[in-house]
Amino acid sequence: MSDRIIAACDGAAKGNPGPAGWAWVIADTEGRPERWESGPLGHATNNVGELTALRALLEALTPGTRVEVRMDSQYAMKAVTQWLPNWKRNGWRTAAGKPVANQELVRRIDALLAERDVEFRYVPAHREDGDHLNAIADQAASDAATTQEAAGTALGATDMPQPAPQRTAPATRPGSRGTARKRPATTAAAGAGRTIKAKYRGTCPCGQPYAAGEPITRLDTRWGHPACG
Repeated sequence: MSDRIIAACDGAAKGNPGPAGWAWVIADTEGRPERWESGPLGHATNNVGELTALRALLEALTPGTRVEVRMDSQYAMKAVTQWLPNWKRNGWRTAAGKPVANQELVRRIDALLAERDVEFRYVPAHREDGDHLNAIADQAASDAATTQEAAGTALGATDMPQPAPQRTAPATRPGSRGTARKRPATTAAAGAGRTIKAKYRGTCPCGQPYAAGEPITRLDTRWGHPACG
């Protein structure tokens, strides 16, 4: 059994940009939720909410903590795991030469990551069979965006936020191929049909990374490990 605690964080914006909020939930090594926190952001984008949630989560963890962080934001994950090294080398500018968006948040997260042992895991959002910690964080962030009020264990909350019923997979139309899934049963079904070598590092829909030069194939709308097809 892993000795990493498990945590999830999420951001929300009603309108993107619009009334926004953030939230995190921290569990034990077996995924049992123990504490949570959420807060308002006024008028902001969803990306700001996602990055703020990650920053707040890392700030709530003591240096040296070993943690698995679950997120449904590919932007936030890629920002701090894939794009960040190049941004730093380029003087905090993108490949197009533009200033990095949300730079203050990204810089703070970079400093916090240096003092904590973090593994990131992508989890799909709003699914009936999705990750329960992500669902809690998603609901808490949505509530914070709506109410514009802070909440959480440290503020006296005795119960975890209760996620709204999640979506089920879309029903299959007559004559369609099989039951709809989070990813296709085969790469052929996704219109892929070929395997290539990755030019850059990335994250498979399964949540695990792949390195530049590794074989990848098309999985629905994303690239990932051929075995995950």
